[in-house]
Amino acid sequence: MRFVVDWDGTVTVHDTLVEVVTRFGDQKVIEQAEAELGRRLTLHEVIQAEVETISATIDEITDHIVESVSVRAGFREFAGRHRPTIVSAGFHELIAPVLEREGVDVEVRANRLERTPDGWRARFRDPSRCGACGEPCKRATVLDGGPVTFVGDGLSDRCAALAADRVFARDGLARWLEAQGAAYEPWVDFEQLSRTIAG
Repeated sequence: MRFVVDWDGTVTVHDTLVEVVTRFGDQKVIEQAEAELGRRLTLHEVIQAEVETISATIDEITDHIVESVSVRAGFREFAGRHRPTIVSAGFHELIAPVLEREGVDVEVRANRLERTPDGWRARFRDPSRCGACGEPCKRATVLDGGPVTFVGDGLSDRCAALAADRVFARDGLARWLEAQGAAYEPWVDFEQLSRTIAG
């Protein structure tokens, strides 16, 4: 069984992009953009709006991420045993430094941050629209060969969760799946998740 695992709010305790924009960008833009998510703006448009407010260098961003981002208990051991694919609506540049700090080497499928003369831009990994949800999403990674267990927590995980063979969900994803009448198993952290899988 393959494991596909979300990053922000799943591996990490808090969303790393929100952390970076709060520290180096404009919090009001986050609030305004996210209020329009699903109404006037797509997830990619919200992410782009947030990224454009970041004023820091990549070194400043990396230093802050390494110092401030916490991962959930048991992640290093889980990653070593199950070799999950990390799939994220976030950015390699915010993920790789934390994985390196944790001593974890796994495949990551995420977007890229690109520095331009006008500031930061998001370079999206896969801008093509999903046939199921109508937006670029993580579903293709879940369907990329063989049975899969998906682990996630939020909005960007919904379509992928519906395509997985087994789903572990928490927070907003768990509430959404419950409302849809879709099957999932709750989880707290990777220590508990590992026990459940082993049992």
